[in-house]
Amino acid sequence: MKPGSCLCGAVKFTVSGVLKAPDACHCVQCRKFSGHFSVSTDVPRDTLSIVGSEHITWYFSSAKVRRGFCSICGSSLFFDPPAKDWIGIFMGAFDGNTNTQTELHIYTAEKGDYYSITDGLPSYPSVPG
Repeated sequence: MKPGSCLCGAVKFTVSGVLKAPDACHCVQCRKFSGHFSVSTDVPRDTLSIVGSEHITWYFSSAKVRRGFCSICGSSLFFDPPAKDWIGIFMGAFDGNTNTQTELHIYTAEKGDYYSITDGLPSYPSVPG
């Protein structure tokens, strides 16, 4: 079980099972939602348990994706494409170690000009594949 929460603790979650390697997204929407680029892992919906879901506000950033944040403290928590069988969880919301390592960078064509990507991980101007 991997626990996590928002900054104020109103929203708490657990993920059962091993977390898959996260990706770093540099798209404009993720940068605006998180305040920088975002790093998240995708988990099967049935492995996620949420307490305090009444404190999650969902913002539809496109016709296919909504983003969840705590309505009390504003913590960015979830990237949710409702038609898919998975949900993304921002890595900063997990408590303690996650035993993962970032796997790749996506949407690097939209990255901010104020930082460089220098970690040597695979980088893609959009989504690979």
